[in-house]
Amino acid sequence: MKISELIIEETENWVTINKPSGLLSIPDREGKEISLKVLLKEKFGTIFTVHRLDRDTSGLIVFAKNEMTHKHLSLQFEGRQTKKIYQGLVLGSLPEKKGTLSSPIAEHPALNGTMIVHRKGKESLTDYEVLEDFGIYSHLQFQIHTGRTHQIRVHMKELGHPIVCDAVYGDGKPVLVSSLKSKFNLSKDLEEERPILNRLALHAFRLSFKDLHGNLIDLEAQLPKDMRATLQQLAKTRLKFGQGKKGK
Repeated sequence: MKISELIIEETENWVTINKPSGLLSIPDREGKEISLKVLLKEKFGTIFTVHRLDRDTSGLIVFAKNEMTHKHLSLQFEGRQTKKIYQGLVLGSLPEKKGTLSSPIAEHPALNGTMIVHRKGKESLTDYEVLEDFGIYSHLQFQIHTGRTHQIRVHMKELGHPIVCDAVYGDGKPVLVSSLKSKFNLSKDLEEERPILNRLALHAFRLSFKDLHGNLIDLEAQLPKDMRATLQQLAKTRLKFGQGKKGK
């Protein structure tokens, strides 16, 4: 993995990365697996963590290159002055095409690393909007105003429409072309069908913050190839069978 290929934008003070799904943002407690922070340290030397993305979530993440920038950006994240937009696929069709989810989130008392909705949890605020409704799945955009662990995933589970391929808060089932096409023939060279999407369908799509000089930095990272391919296949299926509809 070449870290240079993941860089969205870089200055002398910070670097933004389009993190692949499956890569840790920072080292875990055991420190045995490679992480994005370790890769950045190898390239830049000193690097500072500003925020994190779940291992299985892809998309935009920013790291600081010095202490002054680290403090400056961290205060923006803590003060909810940044704009964090995600896109994802969820199971099913939502009755309300726009909404705000505000159920408090707490750590599960027995399952380490798992979160639950709980009245004594921390304030959690997620806005959602349906971009496209395909019936079996829906393409959503989210804006999070708080940064709780697994926030979008927990809120969507609570709503009854978990993120596609979410093994913790959903059914974890991959997306197969055969489940979307009525006439699907497996290639003679393959014994088993390969999923078109087999990882958490959640992507940090857009990130906005202010640099040390007060300039607004507004960045986007396009959806990964597997999510784009899934959306294209869903669009073809909708056109053919007249399923689903636009969210707007």
